[in-house]
Amino acid sequence: MNRPIRRVALAMLVLFGLLIANANYVQVFQGDKLRTDPGNTRVLLDEYERQRGTIVVDGRPVAESVPTDDKLKYLRRYPGGKTYAPVTGFYSLIYGATGIEQAENDFLSGNDNRLFTRRLSALLTGRDPRGGNVVLTLNQQAQATAVRGLGDRAGAVVAIDPSTGKILAMASTPSYDPNPISSHDPSSIRAAYNKLANDPDDPLLNRAINARYPPGSAFKVIVAAAALQNGRNPDTLLDCPQAYTPPGTRTALHNFGNESCGASKVTMQAALTNSYNTAFAKLGVDLGQSAIRSAAAGFGIGTGDALQTPLRVSPSSLGDIPDTPALAQSSIGQRDVALTPLQAAMIAAAVSNNGVLMTPYLVDRVEAPDLTVLDTTQPKELSTAVSPEVAGQLTQMMRSVVQRGTGRKAQIPGVDVAGKTGTAENAPDQAPHAWFIGFAHQNGKQVAVAVIIEHGGNSGSETTGGEAAAPIARDVMQAVLTSGGG
Repeated sequence: MNRPIRRVALAMLVLFGLLIANANYVQVFQGDKLRTDPGNTRVLLDEYERQRGTIVVDGRPVAESVPTDDKLKYLRRYPGGKTYAPVTGFYSLIYGATGIEQAENDFLSGNDNRLFTRRLSALLTGRDPRGGNVVLTLNQQAQATAVRGLGDRAGAVVAIDPSTGKILAMASTPSYDPNPISSHDPSSIRAAYNKLANDPDDPLLNRAINARYPPGSAFKVIVAAAALQNGRNPDTLLDCPQAYTPPGTRTALHNFGNESCGASKVTMQAALTNSYNTAFAKLGVDLGQSAIRSAAAGFGIGTGDALQTPLRVSPSSLGDIPDTPALAQSSIGQRDVALTPLQAAMIAAAVSNNGVLMTPYLVDRVEAPDLTVLDTTQPKELSTAVSPEVAGQLTQMMRSVVQRGTGRKAQIPGVDVAGKTGTAENAPDQAPHAWFIGFAHQNGKQVAVAVIIEHGGNSGSETTGGEAAAPIARDVMQAVLTSGGG
């Protein structure tokens, strides 16, 4: 009689022990993960009881919480709308948070440890606790200019302050309005989200940091950097045949539109200025894969590291380069080379900043509800991409591109502008992508920019990167240089 009772008691003891262990595991080891899960509606419901902090650009709210008369005390609203949606993301009762709303959720919701004393004070005084404010690095004028320039075309624009790494513009189109997804009506929220999620143009994708594209001739800046680091100079003569057939293949590479170089040999500066594929394909083969990969790694490409701005950035890479023909194609930014627009802007930023690449970041500072500054982001060096001497040579060559080459439409009167165009083949029967990367200096200010327009080029002409993308880059750079911010 006692033995069965003891067995049942022992089984119950084991079950209770497992239950307690599981509860402790969930609360101690998985607590943070569950609390920050964007789909955890229990946390969201609790957070709707307090006023969420504001996301600010140039002193103006682009995301804010306002009081309501329904059971959820506050409604998240986005005065910045589509212009800032790829950065702010949304804060949804059903779908959780994305973008800065997710990355800075602890601070915006008031759960961050830096707000502990204020939460305690609110508890003791009976006041409603509030979340803190997140002030972004974006330049309002540059952001608006970037979005306006892209218009209804799919693409992205990124602008960076090369000396600090501040991201001054991050535009991605097509974009979306976060307000319907952040309403309090579940049926409306689902309808709005499903419409966006099923849109073939993928407006929820932040193309600036999470889409990777072949860079085309914009990648020639990396190959030029590798050449300069290995004994060449802007006046070094390069072979520039009308067609170049790499060893190991019978397939020839041509310049865009089968254009002639005008001579059998041209200087490296002239090859970059006019974006000759044959010269750079052969140059890349002569340098070798190791030199190209090393130069790319200096700019953050192919290292495997994922940047956090604090938004997560998809890593850029060179892909596999199994043989010499693949190396030739990769040296003109084709085959498996894939860059995010942010990474492309980082190339220009490093050259602009005497070869030093700064870590890009989106959050300038965080503030308490009373606007007291609690933390400010300090600029941080990511790597030394090239020496100051090489950066100076690249600057000279990239200025030539804008002054007399394929990037003329990036010129700004009275301003030194340097850049590189790109026209990247990407899929059969599709127009190539149009690229421009570059930078400008004026009165102690500097700005680096990358622009891509998906399928915005012309397969018959390398200049289409300059025709389509360079004017947008020009306007964004001008907006930064003439504005009070950035």
